[in-house]
Amino acid sequence: MATSARKSTESQAATGTAGKMVNAWRAPTHDGEPNEAATKPLEWSLIAWIYQFTNPHAPKRNRLFAFVVLRSIQLPLMAWTLGRVIEGPVSHGSATGLAWGVAGYLALAAFTNGTLHFRQRLALELGESVVQDLRNAIFAHLQELRMSFFNRTKLGRIISRTTSDVEAVRAGIQDVFFVSIVGSGQIIGAGLLMALYDLPLFLVVSLLAPVLWCVNLVFRKRLSQVHREVHESFSRITSSLAESVNGIEVTQSFVRQDVNAERFSDLIDDHSQYTLKAARTSGSFLPLLEFNNQIFLALLLAVGGYRVLSPDIQMPIGSLIQFFFLANILFQPIQALGEQYNAALTAMAGAERIRELLQTEPDWQDAPREDSGITQGNDIAGRVRFENVGFEYDAGVPVLHEVSFAAEPGQTIALVGHTGSGKTSIINLVAKFYLPTAGRVLIDEADMRALPNRQLHKHLGIVLQQNFLFSGTVRDNIRVGRPDADEVAVRDAVAKLDCLDLIEALPRGFDTEVGENGCNLSLGQRQLLCFARAMLADPRILILDEATSSIDILTEARLQHALAKLLAGRTAFVIAHRLSTIRHADLVLVLANGRIVQRGTHNQLVSQPGTYRELYEQFIQATAA
Repeated sequence: MATSARKSTESQAATGTAGKMVNAWRAPTHDGEPNEAATKPLEWSLIAWIYQFTNPHAPKRNRLFAFVVLRSIQLPLMAWTLGRVIEGPVSHGSATGLAWGVAGYLALAAFTNGTLHFRQRLALELGESVVQDLRNAIFAHLQELRMSFFNRTKLGRIISRTTSDVEAVRAGIQDVFFVSIVGSGQIIGAGLLMALYDLPLFLVVSLLAPVLWCVNLVFRKRLSQVHREVHESFSRITSSLAESVNGIEVTQSFVRQDVNAERFSDLIDDHSQYTLKAARTSGSFLPLLEFNNQIFLALLLAVGGYRVLSPDIQMPIGSLIQFFFLANILFQPIQALGEQYNAALTAMAGAERIRELLQTEPDWQDAPREDSGITQGNDIAGRVRFENVGFEYDAGVPVLHEVSFAAEPGQTIALVGHTGSGKTSIINLVAKFYLPTAGRVLIDEADMRALPNRQLHKHLGIVLQQNFLFSGTVRDNIRVGRPDADEVAVRDAVAKLDCLDLIEALPRGFDTEVGENGCNLSLGQRQLLCFARAMLADPRILILDEATSSIDILTEARLQHALAKLLAGRTAFVIAHRLSTIRHADLVLVLANGRIVQRGTHNQLVSQPGTYRELYEQFIQATAA
């Protein structure tokens, strides 16, 4: 009946996913950024944008549409058939007619459940196909964005685009849209059959339907709000727990156990209050909905019973029973449609964020290769020249001022200066992670703006202070720049660094798993892998940013000869505080406040007063201490 606690299989499938999406509301961040909207009103342009991702899978989508329409027709027909069997053969006492009626009903039921099987399977397959395409599109687009995007965007927000936001879109495609069509078809089909049977009684039903819909919608919005509050409070609990576990040493060192426990207890109490509020709201909604259904039953029974008993109308009792069956089909989808509406709002919010990411343009586009002035990648010699370069990360806040210098192929340029002097900014421009806001950076006398990123980076090697290692083996990480390198080339690169014995001493040698971001290796071992990675890549331009800071003095001494081989014939830019790293540089640039204040060789600069000699004296004093 319309008030029955059971739901159709269609509604159960819808409720399961929709409930997950409503409850999967993302908790607000605690980094000072505004919360991301959990829901968004329906917007047809955004819906059209979402469904363009089904176009590559049009045959599957079109078959799914056919099964959806068929399914929406079958459900009212099943109720109608059941009523007809009762009104006909059962009412007239025809055993033969009853047998044929039961057989026909079972055949229709089998056909209906077969349709459900293919409808659900195709919907899941279509949803998975779209999710796969979306995630590939997001990842590919992220690879083309510039460094400034990643510096201004939180990692968690980027990850959420490919996880929770994509899952919200999945629900919108495979559940919300098609389940809503089935539910709407049920209502329309059942309504038409009811109107054909008994128009006055159908009008009674049609007057109650909007009431049930409004009650369902109002309480669904309230439930969505209270569930949002529950998840916000729970996110604060998990955040506090994670922070406490990560900072347990500090907590115990400063005897903050009681303070932290009290704060955690307050968060637990807060979460409990929100949970009880959600329970009270849900406890009010379900009885009210059930009571409205019971009122509907009573009213339908009263009006229908009157029409059966009235000598002027004499409605057949079988027709009344059939009317009840159809009423059940009519009202059954209402609650599920309310849930789908909430899930649709969540899917819209996720889709909008994905669209915003995919429509984010890189800060600049590479010029066509033929316009770069360099016809073949192997032609890059590695001459780098800065012409009055100015640079700003944020508009109006310059970090480099009229920087000019030239690095010839095979030269090593050392960048020296206090923190914030502009050393890393110069490195970022050489690597074309950013473009200058004033002046020009030239590679082999070609403006870097015209040189495609991929063409430049094929000839660029970088070893940073905190270098990143990918999950995998030692061998995999050495071959990052040359994935096709054979075992001989890998071992030869490590041997040139005079570190082959250190790699072979690892538990499984080159097959040792480095762990997440190199957690299975020491800092020095991680840095050695990065040196080997650069050696194997054989770049024309090499960048070393505090590259020996994680290596002990003994290991560094072993590396000096290897570094000389690595630097030979390459244009190298070196940022380092250790004197041994820059002593033999061809040119030392001393920076202060984004300007080059001194330049020359180590011997030239140390013999004259200035910033470099002050840094040198500080280094000598620190070493002596």
